[in-house]
Amino acid sequence: MASIRLTTTTIRVLEALLAATADRPAWGLSICQDADLGSGTVYPILERLVAQGWITAREETGDHPGRPPRRYYELTGAGRASARAALDARRARRSPSSARWAGGTA
Repeated sequence: MASIRLTTTTIRVLEALLAATADRPAWGLSICQDADLGSGTVYPILERLVAQGWITAREETGDHPGRPPRRYYELTGAGRASARAALDARRARRSPSSARWAGGTA
């Protein structure tokens, strides 16, 4: 599985995907709202994640009167593990306890 460039916006999309549940699946507009990003940012990220095998996409089935079918996104097993590892590594790098101080006084 290829590496994904973990920009701030990609991190926000991954966090929205990790927060999805069976009762509240992730779909395009919900990801935009959860990540507080526009569709022009979110959909290209979703396309890259699908292409790299981190997520799968499927269209809504059944009735959906008055709107187009939703496209649901779900992390694959490997994608979920990779996303969690990447987010954990990022948090560890940003943690104050892991900061390297050059010394000196405040």
